[in-house]
Amino acid sequence: MKNYFLKSSFVVFMISCFLLFSCSPKQEKKNPVENKKDYRIDFAKGFSINTLPSGITIINVNAPWPDANRTYSYALVKRGMTLPSSLEKRNYDAIIPIPVERIIATSTTHIAALEALGVENSIVGFPDMSYISSKATRKRINKGLIKEMGKNESLNTELAIELAPDVIFGFSINSQNTIYKTLTQSNIPIVYNGDWTEQTPLGKAEWIRFFAPFYGLEKKGDSIFQKISKDYELAKTLALKATKTPTVLSGALYKDVWYLPGGKSWAAKFIEDANADYIWNKNEDTGSLSLSVESVLEKASEADIWISPSQFISYEELGEANRHYERFKAFKQKKIFTFANTKGETGGLLYYEIGPGRPDLVLKDLIHIFHPELLSNYQPYFFKPLE
Repeated sequence: MKNYFLKSSFVVFMISCFLLFSCSPKQEKKNPVENKKDYRIDFAKGFSINTLPSGITIINVNAPWPDANRTYSYALVKRGMTLPSSLEKRNYDAIIPIPVERIIATSTTHIAALEALGVENSIVGFPDMSYISSKATRKRINKGLIKEMGKNESLNTELAIELAPDVIFGFSINSQNTIYKTLTQSNIPIVYNGDWTEQTPLGKAEWIRFFAPFYGLEKKGDSIFQKISKDYELAKTLALKATKTPTVLSGALYKDVWYLPGGKSWAAKFIEDANADYIWNKNEDTGSLSLSVESVLEKASEADIWISPSQFISYEELGEANRHYERFKAFKQKKIFTFANTKGETGGLLYYEIGPGRPDLVLKDLIHIFHPELLSNYQPYFFKPLE
């Protein structure tokens, strides 16, 4: 969420809820012609995994950011293993000994996946640690076991070299991160993670399978994801039992622009799977839409429920920000719900950190909101009523 695309400013806060948003031309690498065992990836579109007969695992990332025009390839080699002659280094962006023991993560969604795998102790560095909400990882930060790396776009290269990580799991919106290039030249592997580019809830969550091979934990990663996937599908099936389909509005104004999810976005997919009628569900955009308040009022003033109204956590705050909000049916009937008041100890939003990896929890929250009779005793994890 990780991080749902993305950090400090209000604009980023507005857009990151829906962020599903290149790289200079470069000849596509060709891996050795060798029989391979492909891992089944069910929903994610941005990566693939296969194992060569030699036991080397190949991870290909084809969508580290939107519209990337090349695939990044990484060869994972067991420590102490002699590299086979068929493995040509020039065919890979990095050859990485596994299991990795020291890593730098760059998105809070990485932390959630690593904690689920039980390998969070491998994290030795992170940029802008104030956004980390995890209690376990904050304990390690307080003990000085994780170092502050600055900003993602300008990582502290000297400290990164001093920490000597086995790999940096990188987050980037394009190929122009010069810091990553510098670190690569210092023999620190950069492995791009593109979980945030996925267009479906289960597609994002499946990136736990991307992390697992770096630790030799493929079976554990599969087990975790299969449980999440099963729970998601069960919740989706439950939502179909609802007798009513409420209409739903999302987003809020920033200055004079109302940002809300496109009809084919990750956020819109949650509403669909929760068996509700998103007002803009006919729209074909996969990112966010930028509309005027007048156009939103015209189309959605009678929406039954309003979710994710930006950073607002109370009706008073919302009304004071813009009196137009009070004209919506959902405002009048107190049917607005937000994840903005579910925070970690330093103010980071749990939804951005945990939500992308736990779509089953997000979906149950929304079903509880849209169809409370189906989950009457459920305690919401992220979404709470506006105060």
